[in-house]
Amino acid sequence: MTTEPMERVGRGTSSTRDLRTSPAAGPAPESHFVDADGVTFHYHDVGRGADTIFLHGGGPGCTAWSDFGAVSPLFAADRRCVLLDLLQYGKSDKCRITGPMWDFHAAKTVGFMDALGIERADLICNSWGGTIALATAAYYPDRVRSLVITGSMPVFYGPLAPLPEQGHRGRSARDVYYGGEGPTREKMRELITRLEWYDAQRLPEETLDLRYQQSLDPEERELAAMSDSPRGDWQDLTEQLGKVQAPTLFIWGREDAFLTPDYPLMLSRMVPRGNLHVMDHVSHHLQEERPAAYHAVVDGFLRSVDHQ
Repeated sequence: MTTEPMERVGRGTSSTRDLRTSPAAGPAPESHFVDADGVTFHYHDVGRGADTIFLHGGGPGCTAWSDFGAVSPLFAADRRCVLLDLLQYGKSDKCRITGPMWDFHAAKTVGFMDALGIERADLICNSWGGTIALATAAYYPDRVRSLVITGSMPVFYGPLAPLPEQGHRGRSARDVYYGGEGPTREKMRELITRLEWYDAQRLPEETLDLRYQQSLDPEERELAAMSDSPRGDWQDLTEQLGKVQAPTLFIWGREDAFLTPDYPLMLSRMVPRGNLHVMDHVSHHLQEERPAAYHAVVDGFLRSVDHQ
């Protein structure tokens, strides 16, 4: 028997066998728009089966398709996948938000479900979208069947160490990206590979282009330039987490640049039916870096939980 020599794998490097990039999202499916609770949402609707809503992250240029396009075909094999652009992102309304931010987004998410006639759904979420989903499950428990949460920050403290940059790393990165000479393709590459992806060599150029082009949207740039926050009042969800009755999987990157795995372990104890899976060699966007592995874990969880 012979063995193939492998290079040591570390951040920003790949093994000899695995120099290829991660799969890109590919062309986006048909766009849909719906008016719901006074705002207009943009979304994609693919597959058939259990209603499953995907909520993306809050980085510059993020959309439902940029964050979940690579993994959605795997879920769409036996699920109805509704990929929703959050308000202030993608092609959804760029409305200004006042009052508690997660309360606002939770109410609008339920309004979106009402508009599409979705009574209950599984919510699969990244970062910003995950905190919205937790608030939705706390305030509207009968609308959420189960939750999958990656890289979200619903509370402003950690169990073992202070949060990086006091939990403001994402906001700081957004300010840097839109500041100075403004958005550039290389600044977007640096942001993604420093904060969102573990292995810079695996970032597809198509994914980089999707994020960069969306970040140039005039309304998104206008929101980023406002001196007062157009995103609503920051809100800690400590009290609400204990009210989340839906089975919840926190699936985390071992090398997450925002929140180390001790943080979701704490969250999994705060949510009554919380579970935790930590994935190796990924950072903040597991579903893009390792979509097949992400789908395998999430699909197993969704099949295992008792929804009765």
